[in-house]
Amino acid sequence: MDPSLLPSLAWFAHVARHHSFTRAADEMGVSRAALSQNLKALERKLGVKLLYRTTRDMSLTEEGQRLYTVLQGALQSIDGAVRTVGDTRAEASGLLRINTSRFAAKTLVEPHLSEFFARYPKLQLELVINDGFANIIAEGCDAGIRLGQSLAEHMTAVPITPPLEMAVVATPEYFAEHGVPSTPADLANHNCLRYRYASSGGVHHWEFAPPGTTGQDFVMEPMGNYTTNDDEGMIRAALQGIGVMQHIEITVRQHIRSGALQRVLQPWSTPFAGCYLYIPSREQLPAKVRAFMDFMIEKRDDWNI
Repeated sequence: MDPSLLPSLAWFAHVARHHSFTRAADEMGVSRAALSQNLKALERKLGVKLLYRTTRDMSLTEEGQRLYTVLQGALQSIDGAVRTVGDTRAEASGLLRINTSRFAAKTLVEPHLSEFFARYPKLQLELVINDGFANIIAEGCDAGIRLGQSLAEHMTAVPITPPLEMAVVATPEYFAEHGVPSTPADLANHNCLRYRYASSGGVHHWEFAPPGTTGQDFVMEPMGNYTTNDDEGMIRAALQGIGVMQHIEITVRQHIRSGALQRVLQPWSTPFAGCYLYIPSREQLPAKVRAFMDFMIEKRDDWNI
């Protein structure tokens, strides 16, 4: 279909509905003469006569009535679609796909699902778990959650946690038996629980910085008898007293506070960029994405160190 015909077809439908050029012109805010000329041009393009005109009245030809009958349903469908788009902007609804790391999903999103759905009952949420950095546009996602150091350029990012720290922990019973390390070098004498990245296959190297310094971070490869690509499995192993582990502090905070795990080497840990919600652009941000963003920003204070 020739898209240039659409405005004229819509104008024709208005005239046919009102049975009057004058009333249709008033509704659309155009002159009667302009409307008449537009309809004459439409008849020339279609090669048929659509209207009978007199100085006082107008009526549809047989072809005009047939075209108007079809246009009525089509234009109502278009109007409904446009209204739906407007409703989507105004109210959070529909499917929201968030690409997130496993850590962010389990720590930042899942604990608040009940409250989120109660607040936005028309939203459907799908979490796409991917520990590697993902192209949210190519994967059909609306937004992503990643650590600040993992963000790609040219993305709009909003912090949803404060700066984070890595924490070295084990059970008090483990440290009672094997001693408490006072420097990272002492970890050579401990059984370190190792985390292997599913995306790259590499083992996570533990990060430290000498107390009282800036810009002198260093890493060391942990050595031990247990390696897993499941961070929750690594935490469960630490809770059994198998060895020492390093993880983002907020993931083990509840175990530290309960006394199940004991944190060591804290002076050797320095804050780093926390988690961000990233989107392609803030322009014409859909209501569903805005709702999720505002909700996650609201929960940011829950994670203050």
